[in-house]
Amino acid sequence: MGTKIREFNVKVINSEVVVAMLLMQEHWLPQSNLDFLLPPVDVGVYFCYEKPIKLYWTFGSMVRLLKVSLAETLVSYYAFAGELVQYLAGEPQIFCNNAGVHFTEALTDVELKEIHFNNPDESIEGKLVPKKKHGVLAVQISEPKCGGVVVGCIFDHRIAEAYSANMFLVSWAELAQSEPLSQLPSFLFPRLRRPSYYYDPLIDSMYLPISALKQETTNINQVILSRISYVKAEEINHLQSLANFNKTNFTKLVSFSAFLWKIIASAGTTEISNNTINNKKFKLGIVVNGRTRLSNGDENQTKLLKGEIRICDVMPMPSPKGNGDWIVYMHMLKGQVDLVEAIASNVFKPITAEYLNLK
Repeated sequence: MGTKIREFNVKVINSEVVVAMLLMQEHWLPQSNLDFLLPPVDVGVYFCYEKPIKLYWTFGSMVRLLKVSLAETLVSYYAFAGELVQYLAGEPQIFCNNAGVHFTEALTDVELKEIHFNNPDESIEGKLVPKKKHGVLAVQISEPKCGGVVVGCIFDHRIAEAYSANMFLVSWAELAQSEPLSQLPSFLFPRLRRPSYYYDPLIDSMYLPISALKQETTNINQVILSRISYVKAEEINHLQSLANFNKTNFTKLVSFSAFLWKIIASAGTTEISNNTINNKKFKLGIVVNGRTRLSNGDENQTKLLKGEIRICDVMPMPSPKGNGDWIVYMHMLKGQVDLVEAIASNVFKPITAEYLNLK
């Protein structure tokens, strides 16, 4: 939206590997059949905390607490301290060897209120969220110039989807506050029985790995961007009222999804920055908790989990303000981002430090 991004530097002051607090026997952990559908993608998340009022909470003391509680959390989440390797017929499995989590401490020369949160590609990725070099998880704890802490984590998406990553973060927070775990993880993935690991050679002539395909990058609108926006509660309620004008009963999520899909799918001939965007086959993926749908045994609901190629991923979540607003993370093609920002800027507002009350 034309906002100039504040450039800042990050200085690493310490780097080490944190392992689970208790020793465990090495073993192999197979992945579920759904996990086989996921590409090798890393996903990041970060949390910003203002400078504590209590004077005895220094950056060093907070880092020590987070480090110790992380080692304790990895006892239950032992898979996150392992490595994903090829096993048997080339299928990846988790080698639970307690190789540990790469843990980095860093200093920045920027204040929280100066960070451009709306564009995480430029202001967050690789700066406040680390690059994962190995393993399943990497963590970076950064101190902004104004004090406080930024906790950045990056996960291997094949091991930690949104639900599992959230469980891990909640457990880490609970142990950091000396609270018992409210929920224990389970890594006993269900798998379908297979008669053997034999594959007919004919399969090699029918399929190609994605890496063998030519990647076209000449169109700038094919570049994928991330945006974080907020949507006011009254806008969400308005979209729901429009969707239910005929006495239907669409939820807020369905109404919001239809609105976003309509913006992009109906703009197949719209000119944005002298480029024509083709969205005739646009598909929108909304992050949901697929585990509950599988456990319910509802065939119609589980169809949501079947593999369809998605152009856009969207993750709406409640605002930390608790006032009914939504925070919306969007992972889209550049052309689609331009469309949303040009057509629906009254609905999607860029997330700012001011909105988050960061001083």
